[in-house]
Amino acid sequence: MNELNNILKKNIFKVGQDWATVIGGFGLIFLVLLTGYKIKVPSFGDKIGWHDISTFSAVIMSDSLLSSIAATFFLFICIAIIGLFFTGEKPGKFLIGFSIIFVLALISQLLSSYVPFKNLGLETVLFSLVIGLLFGNIGNLRHWLVGGAQTELYVKMGLVLLGATILFSDLLSAGSYGLIQSVIVVFCVWYFAFWISKKLKVDDEYATMLSSAVSICGVSAAIATSGAINGDKKKLSVIISLVLIVAIPMMIFMPVLAKWMGLSDEVTGAWLGGTIDTTGAVVAAGTIVGEIGLKYATIVKFSQNVLLGIAAFAISVFWAYRQHNGIGKRERVPLTVIWERFPKFVLGFMAASLLFSFFISHEHAASAGKIIKSFSGFWFNLAFVSIGIETRFGDLKNAENKRPIYAFLIAQGFNVIFTLVVSYLLFKVMS
Repeated sequence: MNELNNILKKNIFKVGQDWATVIGGFGLIFLVLLTGYKIKVPSFGDKIGWHDISTFSAVIMSDSLLSSIAATFFLFICIAIIGLFFTGEKPGKFLIGFSIIFVLALISQLLSSYVPFKNLGLETVLFSLVIGLLFGNIGNLRHWLVGGAQTELYVKMGLVLLGATILFSDLLSAGSYGLIQSVIVVFCVWYFAFWISKKLKVDDEYATMLSSAVSICGVSAAIATSGAINGDKKKLSVIISLVLIVAIPMMIFMPVLAKWMGLSDEVTGAWLGGTIDTTGAVVAAGTIVGEIGLKYATIVKFSQNVLLGIAAFAISVFWAYRQHNGIGKRERVPLTVIWERFPKFVLGFMAASLLFSFFISHEHAASAGKIIKSFSGFWFNLAFVSIGIETRFGDLKNAENKRPIYAFLIAQGFNVIFTLVVSYLLFKVMS
């Protein structure tokens, strides 16, 4: 018993969040494949929805709904706790926070299933974000929820599962163009963001983290860059707040703008995946566009995520060769930085795609894929609520130096226009 306690204290099984999501995601995949688990996540009237008191009562009092809620809550909280265990975090306030966020996610689904809202095209993601923002920015409600708001964990778990629904043939059909777009966009946008930051007299540390956040993949890139250059955590906090806040209007209005411009779902998805800085918001925006838009947005976003390790290594070298130690020698940068910064959950996504593409019969993959897709969607729903909870408008209001904010907004504006042009050329003209 003492030995077990020592193991739990030291958590020798700690593998990091990315690997934790791969373990959790494949735990759910094998649960469905090996046991024939068929209980979908809760839904309120499916595609029909509800429109008055009588239909509302019928939906709420459904025996299948109540059993689905109970089964999903138990399954998801167990997987989330396993994920936290493998990241070395203690549950602490997580149980209370997760329970409330789970209920908020259900409420957002209930609201989005209201027929008048459905007719207006208002998706669950919008209600999830609004509810999360309300609870995260009003009074002390956030205090009870922040422990359960594990946005990155939920998003990555959902993306690993999403791999089971995107077959390898789909990746090959768009992956090459997605990678080409990502290389062009990351290089050009990063350079522009750094250039405009210096024009606005933003310091190198701020400029480097800001440029990575705008050009690569938002929060993950900002955090990776901060680690690579040992950046100031207060500056990192401001950049993360900027990423989260700016991503919300982009997520909502860019799909509308794409529809107004008459862009194809493929171009729209590539545009969204290349410009919106948070993976969760990319998925949300892609969901609004539709399945094809979500597929292309995810593929392009993953292409940028794959570049994160290489970019972090390049930034480490760039920063190390700008800094000198006390005796004038430049720091040596180990090659292991690439592997350390590489987003491991991308490997889980690819492994799930390969598994369902080549090692499972088409019929079995189709039936299991429906359950797994519902799991993926609900993880995203939890993530969208969490994004709202973690977004603090006060962080920007209290920022003493506004120049990084201006630099970020200008760079993001350039990113939106430049990436639209590249996406159109690659996915419309050349495809």
